[in-house]
Amino acid sequence: MTPEFVIGFARQAIELTLMISLPMLLVGLGVGLTVSIFQAATQIQEMTLTFIPKIVSIFLALLIAFPWIMDKLLTFTREIFLKFPQYIGI
Repeated sequence: MTPEFVIGFARQAIELTLMISLPMLLVGLGVGLTVSIFQAATQIQEMTLTFIPKIVSIFLALLIAFPWIMDKLLTFTREIFLKFPQYIGI
């Protein structure tokens, strides 16, 4: 294994991790921003008001995006196993 291979493999893994986490992060950002604007407009400064909508919306985003996430993970894992003999130099 060359250093270029290890760097490329790590880059692929990091890109996949970021791509998989992006839907939940964007939904959490959107809901958090919406709740913050609502709190600023109504001057309700309840700390627990932000947690419940974010948790519920991120969970729903995970349920909706789960088939896509599993497809990406299975494709990446299948690619690793199929190319394993090339990785070890057989």
